Amino acid sequence: MLPPETIVAIADELAEAERTRTPVPLLTARYPDMEVEDSYAVQNEWRRRGIASGRRSVGRKIGLTSKVMQAATGITEPDYGAIFADMVFENGSTIEHARFSNVRIEVELAFVLGEPLEGPEVTVFDVMRATEYVIPALEILDSRIEMHGRTIVDTISDNAAMGGMVYGGNPTAPDAVDLRWVSALLYRNEVIEESGVAAAVLNHPATGVAWLANKLAQHGDSLEAGEIILAGSFTRPMWVHPGDTVLADYGPMGTISCRFV
Repeated sequence: MLPPETIVAIADELAEAERTRTPVPLLTARYPDMEVEDSYAVQNEWRRRGIASGRRSVGRKIGLTSKVMQAATGITEPDYGAIFADMVFENGSTIEHARFSNVRIEVELAFVLGEPLEGPEVTVFDVMRATEYVIPALEILDSRIEMHGRTIVDTISDNAAMGGMVYGGNPTAPDAVDLRWVSALLYRNEVIEESGVAAAVLNHPATGVAWLANKLAQHGDSLEAGEIILAGSFTRPMWVHPGDTVLADYGPMGTISCRFV
């Protein structure tokens, strides 16, 4: 493990990168002995500071849960990050592009919990029972660390590249639809750029939520009722630029859209 003062120094650096929208050099190039647990320590320090400054925690994101995302990043294990209330946008929002760096969009399902989940040994069935509803969501990726050559250590430290999320469509009870077969078409400026099926996320999107509850237990944490859990992307990330309009069509579960200015 890195010494506590190094963890704090990295958190300071990432906070400045977030403020200036200027990505910093790879952590793994500068701290070759840095491990996954060091990365979560950095992320926890960043989250602690956010809460101390008055930001409200509303949930978690899970990343790198599908083969298509692992292939796109070269990283082969899932990770997680924090979601604050000021990261959440309603359907149809106009979003300032310059608020983020290296802006990309992913297609996901969000699980809104009606009951808490505490690992270890949480299963898919526990997740389904604890979920109040599932809703379409888009994740906005934001990289505070340079992208080329990133490893899981860089990504976790960078709050798993979480920038924001847009949610909308039709809230659906988890047993009202076969979640494995939820599909989506992702449009940029009225052209389909990506499509996917939710089973790409660990064979069932609820598997990601179970993984998260069990992983958090290793860090002495758990999921609370009311939290929003982004279960992981089932498309590749799509780059977006100022002026782009994004729309995701989930069929019976509805559509989500946003515009970057």
